[in-house]
Amino acid sequence: MESHSSAHADSAARAGANHYDFEGRVAVITGGAQGIGFGVAQRILAGGGSVALWDWDSQMLEDAGARLGDGAPVLRQRVDISDLGGVEAAARQVVDHFGQLDILINNAALVGPNVPTWEYPPDAFRDVVNVGLTGAFYCCRVVVPYMMQAGYGRIVNVSSIAGKEGNPNAVAYSSAKAGLLALTKSLGKELAEYDIAVNAVTPAFAKTALAMTQSPQHIDYILSKIPRGRMLDIVEATSMICWLATAENSFTTAAVFDLSGGRATY
Repeated sequence: MESHSSAHADSAARAGANHYDFEGRVAVITGGAQGIGFGVAQRILAGGGSVALWDWDSQMLEDAGARLGDGAPVLRQRVDISDLGGVEAAARQVVDHFGQLDILINNAALVGPNVPTWEYPPDAFRDVVNVGLTGAFYCCRVVVPYMMQAGYGRIVNVSSIAGKEGNPNAVAYSSAKAGLLALTKSLGKELAEYDIAVNAVTPAFAKTALAMTQSPQHIDYILSKIPRGRMLDIVEATSMICWLATAENSFTTAAVFDLSGGRATY
């Protein structure tokens, strides 16, 4: 069944969504087999680039490959980004396959349960942070040396408005996304002397399969906080992410860009 947001994204694309130039570029997209990550993959391919989809779900990787087409320059890799050795091996495979690695989109995340902090399962907290924050750190740690050697790179970290404001009954997700913002600022400043930009986006609620795993009460709470009064469309998210990943974004780094529908207050 086609969701409202995916239908809107498709109609927006048909109406003339911006084209971004990725000719000759290779992008790694974590969580790339679904949701925002998959949308980014589609637009990078449309811009002439190549993509490596890193995802934990083998079936979704297979489905994503089928949707993108057999002839597309796509490398599908089952990767647990919370495992440093697995990330190192996957990055080597990307460079061996494509000859380079220019772009990293840190999109993978776990949402976790919706319960008060004092009742939050410790194992769930660990898992959410291990993927959403530690995993992103591992990916940056592994990928940045390839970019430094090439003298070029673009990193976009997909955080969340929850990382700025903190959502009640979502302590692990909010904490991981807040940490991702700090990682962005630290790494962006460290790499400022290179042609390597590191930026983050903070989406509000988008109707992805991952987001819809949350409780209906929590979803209602999030929507009530968005002045636009609706969910974020995937095409709106991919537009900002893709521009930040282009060579055109040659100055801005260590910055955070809101996709909050007016919710963000700073």
